[in-house]
Amino acid sequence: MKEKLVPMLPYAAFLAADFYLLPLLIQDTGSAMVLPLFLMPFAAFFCGVVWGLRRGFTPWLAAAAVLLFAPTILLYYNSTAWVYGPVYGLFVLAGCGLGGLLHKRR
Repeated sequence: MKEKLVPMLPYAAFLAADFYLLPLLIQDTGSAMVLPLFLMPFAAFFCGVVWGLRRGFTPWLAAAAVLLFAPTILLYYNSTAWVYGPVYGLFVLAGCGLGGLLHKRR
C-alpha cells in the first residue's frame, strides 16, 4: 500500500495547492465563478492526466481529490459547495482514465 501512496504525494500536493491556494485569488463575483467552475476543474483534470501518463489508471488520486477538497468547504465556501468535491473527483478520474489509455500505448 505504501508503494502506491508515496508516489501520489506530489500530485496530492498539486491538488492541495489547487483547492487551497486558488480560492485566495477570488476578489469579485466573476472570479468566484471562473475559478471553481473552470480553472480548478481544469487543473484537477490536468493532474489526473499527468498521473495517468506516468503511473497508469488508478482511482486513488480521485479519492484523494475528494478528501482534499472537503475541508475547503468550511474554509472558503458555504455548505452548497459540497457538490464540487465529487465533481473534481470525477475530473481527476477522467484525467487518470485518459492518461491511463495513453500510458498503455507507449
